[in-house]
Amino acid sequence: MNSLPSLRQPCPPGTCTCRRDELLEEPDADLRILRLTRHEEQRLLERLENIRSLADLERLQQRMYEQLGIRLSISPSHNEVRSMRGIAIDFVEQPGLCRKTRQAIPAAIRRGLERQPEVAYRLLDAHDLLRDA
Repeated sequence: MNSLPSLRQPCPPGTCTCRRDELLEEPDADLRILRLTRHEEQRLLERLENIRSLADLERLQQRMYEQLGIRLSISPSHNEVRSMRGIAIDFVEQPGLCRKTRQAIPAAIRRGLERQPEVAYRLLDAHDLLRDA
């Protein structure tokens, strides 16, 4: 017996901008993002908080794209970087990505960078910001 993978529960009406219903109505829509249940989201956030290296962070970004279709860019902001808030974490617009998830993922990445500042230094170095240091 084939069973469909469990999909994320819908947000209460009027509280989210994810456009989940529009996504479900499209016949050829990419539904991978709806497979991110609340339990799976918690596991993802935990993994993002416990990154150990820049390669680990990049691997997680790649897996998020492959499995969920989430495109995420992490780079130093155009202004001065004095804390983890100075690192820009941006999403490509994607229907089905919940507003709370869109806020929780960058927060988890920043917590992970605060725990492992070497990863943030490698990120800055990868963007050639520490070449004169």
